[in-house]
Amino acid sequence: MTLTRFLIEQQRLNGTIPAQLRLLIEIVARTCKAISHSVNKGALGGVLGNHGTDNVQGEAQMKLDVLANEMVLDANEWGGHLAAMASEEMETIHLIPNRYPKGEYLLLFDPIDGSSNVDVDLSVGTIFSVLTAPDDASGRTVVESDFLQSGRRQVAAGYAIYGPQTLLVLTVGSGVYEFALDRELGSWVLITERLRIPSGKREFAINMSNQRHWSPAVRRYIDECLAGADGPREANFNMRWTGSMVADIHRILKRGGVFLYPWDGRDPKKPGKLRLMYEANPMGFLIEQAGGRATNGVTPILDVAPDALHQRIGVVMGDPAEVDRVAAYHDGDVAG
Repeated sequence: MTLTRFLIEQQRLNGTIPAQLRLLIEIVARTCKAISHSVNKGALGGVLGNHGTDNVQGEAQMKLDVLANEMVLDANEWGGHLAAMASEEMETIHLIPNRYPKGEYLLLFDPIDGSSNVDVDLSVGTIFSVLTAPDDASGRTVVESDFLQSGRRQVAAGYAIYGPQTLLVLTVGSGVYEFALDRELGSWVLITERLRIPSGKREFAINMSNQRHWSPAVRRYIDECLAGADGPREANFNMRWTGSMVADIHRILKRGGVFLYPWDGRDPKKPGKLRLMYEANPMGFLIEQAGGRATNGVTPILDVAPDALHQRIGVVMGDPAEVDRVAAYHDGDVAG
């Protein structure tokens, strides 16, 4: 089954999505195919290396960050499905030009997640989230505050992962579906339906270089995992870390375990590293739809009320039992 047929069936047979959302998702998916082509060309396409600019967060932009950002904007502004867009790479929102019709949806995206991996040929991805614009937005100019909706308000979310295969993982609120790009046909083909996180996998993904900065709760959890079969968990754990949230979350969706990018003490005023609107919310939506849980250690991520377009947040998501344990350690409810 192709993505197009899947979306049409979601619209006509299941009533899960309206026609405009179906068309928007198809455009986003088509853009991901084009980004995949640029990623695959690498040095041959002149997309490797630093762009020489910083994004709004003060982070160095790679050439592919800038290119992919422009590709998403150019592909989606003319379709008539969007009221505005927001990107991790841009300071403020991108309004739909007056020459194009405005739609009822808002698109948020991280054009290239893990872009520093591109130069060393490791997996990267594109993350996206779709919200419905406020009812009165059609009669006025969209503003940043229109985007500040909790993750529960998402109507679709997903990511493309550019690895050995190019895959698209999508939810429209009726489960998680995985599609593979068939380059000969030029189509996204459904390969996994209603994906569920396998339970009980003894595996975690975290950047161990930050260990000395973690909160006591996170340090306790990881220390117990590292203690192995002789420790309080009485089990040996594996650790994996790729430097790309898309790659780590995809592995957890397919294989189980838990992903952590928690708050740390390097800059206590920052609540975390990852962006709520562009990374944590869409991934949290996918994780919950696959039977997992997502929290900042205290509050479910999808319940967090955003107060800024580029708000950061600590993240723990994956196997419900492991996420609940980390949350309980934050509450001090689990005995040592």
